[in-house]
This record gives sequence, structure tokens and C-alpha cells, in this order.
Amino acid sequence: MRKLSTRDITYVALSIALIAVCSWISVPMTIPFTLQTFAVCLVTGLLGLKLGLWSVGGYILLGAIGVPVFSGFRGGLGALLGTTGGYIVGFLFTALVVGLAVRRFGRKLWPLILSMAVGILLCYAFGTAWFMIVYARATGPISLGTALGWCVFPYLIPDAVKLTLAALLTLRLHPLISKV
Repeated sequence: MRKLSTRDITYVALSIALIAVCSWISVPMTIPFTLQTFAVCLVTGLLGLKLGLWSVGGYILLGAIGVPVFSGFRGGLGALLGTTGGYIVGFLFTALVVGLAVRRFGRKLWPLILSMAVGILLCYAFGTAWFMIVYARATGPISLGTALGWCVFPYLIPDAVKLTLAALLTLRLHPLISKV
């Protein structure tokens, strides 16, 4: 396994910063949403499997130790282990799927869009299961339909737009960063 170069470390650090900034951007809608999933998909699409996972893992680690990188400027284990922490951990699944697709198919539009969609669906699945467990311990059990209605259905269209934009930006930006 080759060591990370200074260039790789710089890209990972910039990617962690991008994910953090995107987590702080809240788009006001009936149910507001952030741009975290956009950033996770873009970063992994651009950097590939290894550096994408390093970036997402670094972001999660920074948040876990208390740096306020999560949405709403939250950080710490309390934020990570709370009801929505499973979605943050689920970003690793998104990065894994997108990174594997980039490795296997290269940076082509439809494999990128499909892998980002599958990655976000895995993030939804993991995060919703986590939400139901944590919520049940604190408040009482809820049905899967209720959890999906609160945590997934309102975000399907915004996430579809975000992953499409991430795939298109990946195609436009990758030739530029690969020259650096």
C-alpha cells in the first residue's frame, strides 16, 4: 500500500472542510435540508475510494472528538450517538459504494448517478435503523413507516437533485484536479 502524498493529504483536508461547510448550509424548505450528502458524493466521486473514505472518515472523526462540523454546528459523541448519528455514519457506506463504482467503471455519468443513489439508499437504511433504535430507547418505539416519513421521504427529491449535481460536477472538475 502506497503512502499518502502531500497532494493526497491536501485533498483529504480540503474535502473534510468542504463536507463540514456543506453540513452547515441549511436550505430552508418545508423540511430544511443540508448539503452533506452532496459533498460526500462529490468528494468521493472526485477522489475515488481510498481518499474518499479518508475524507468522510476524517470528517466523522473530527465531529466525534467535538469539533462542530456536523449540521447546526454540532459536534461530539452526543451528536454522533443521537437519533441522526446513524445517517452521519452511513456516509461511509455512500463513500464506499461511490468509490468502488469509480474504481470499477471510472467517472462516467450513469455509473456515478447510480452508485450515488445506491450509496444514499444505504445511508438511509443504516440511519433509519439507528434512528428507530435510539428513538425507541428515549421515547418509545415507532413504526418503520413513521420513521421513513420523518427521516427519508421528505429528502428523496432534494437528495436526487444533490446527487445529480454531484455527478455532473465530478465529471467537470475531475479533469481539472487530476492535472494538479
